[in-house]
Amino acid sequence: QVQLVESGGGLVQPGGSLRLSCAASGIIFRFYAMGWYRQAPRQQRELVAVISSAGTIRYADSVKGRFTISKDNAKNTVYLQMNSLKSEDTAVYYCNAYWTGLNDYWGQGIQVTVSS
Repeated sequence: QVQLVESGGGLVQPGGSLRLSCAASGIIFRFYAMGWYRQAPRQQRELVAVISSAGTIRYADSVKGRFTISKDNAKNTVYLQMNSLKSEDTAVYYCNAYWTGLNDYWGQGIQVTVSS
């Protein structure tokens, strides 16, 4: 059974930092591209950052220079370090593991709220 479990969300003031973690089980982690997506109220889910199995990284323009994605294949975990947070970063953040169209998994989501 595949599980992606996010942690590290919460409430933070503007300008603050949070680090999200996503622990994966039930997959051969090193084969998968791992990504972070987010969905704000009344908006579509959008890509935040993705790291391929080979380590190639891509970010949404809105988070470049502020967010850093990384992974630890030994721990089957992907991270999202979020710095200089803004109110517009408030959303539910989802972890995704993708290998092929038949191997595309999502975490349950975790709330990040940026507010003073």
